[in-house]
Amino acid sequence: MRWFRRDRPPDAWEHIDDQPLGDIGAAQKIREICAAADVIAEKLAGAGGRSAGQVLAADAERYQAAVKRALEVAMKISDDGMRDVALGQIIRLSVKVDHMKTARALLRAVRSEKMRAELMAESPALAAHDAG
Repeated sequence: MRWFRRDRPPDAWEHIDDQPLGDIGAAQKIREICAAADVIAEKLAGAGGRSAGQVLAADAERYQAAVKRALEVAMKISDDGMRDVALGQIIRLSVKVDHMKTARALLRAVRSEKMRAELMAESPALAAHDAG
């Protein structure tokens, strides 16, 4: 029945830009993606790892697509400081849904010791498992 089917608007990470963003544009795009994905992360974190059917599966898929797109954009940032801030946003998102393997891998990519220490202070789970 088509009556009850809702066409949802495209998510922030589904918009592919034809033109290069530059460092500032890329950082802004990552901030938009992470803000939109934060709503999904809250929902997934609230589920506490319990499977609640297709809705959570769809949300998990959307979350993964958001993180993937944010990482693709972050890889194009040439300024180390901006890239570290962008990675920090993605790390916080990963910690929120308890994807610690992803968060730890991204933490190793952060070049600023100050940023790394800040992220570990925010999330003791990162600091407890940081080996490198």
